[in-house]
Amino acid sequence: MVKWTDFERATIKDIFSKIDSGVVGSAALSRCLTVYPWTQRYFGKFGNLFNAAAIASNPKVKAHGKVIMGALEMAAKNLDDIKNAYTQLSILHSEKLQVDPDNFKLLADCVTIVVAGQLGKAFTPEVHAAFEKFLAVVVASLRKQYY
Repeated sequence: MVKWTDFERATIKDIFSKIDSGVVGSAALSRCLTVYPWTQRYFGKFGNLFNAAAIASNPKVKAHGKVIMGALEMAAKNLDDIKNAYTQLSILHSEKLQVDPDNFKLLADCVTIVVAGQLGKAFTPEVHAAFEKFLAVVVASLRKQYY
């Protein structure tokens, strides 16, 4: 079980209260699909993903970005039990979708970049560390069913 400090708990809650989840999710997924084009293979039904502009304007990418942020918000509300909260997501991604688990870390890195951009100077090294810890637990929880 992960131990969270009071600062980390407050920081995670604060981050989600300050960001625009719709913008963050869409921008992070767009960035991931652009920077790591091999991740596009999981989104074959999304239509045009041929370049950065097409990806950024794709309504299915935007919609899935909201789904991603909804899952992250669920994790933030279940800090003490993210692994159990993510059981069904882990099963879905491992057994049905067969997503390469390394892609979760790539997406998490893109989420961090976008959140940092939204928070600006408020994204201090201490805030960054708390958010990285949170995303590391999320990634580990998504990978749970793979092993």
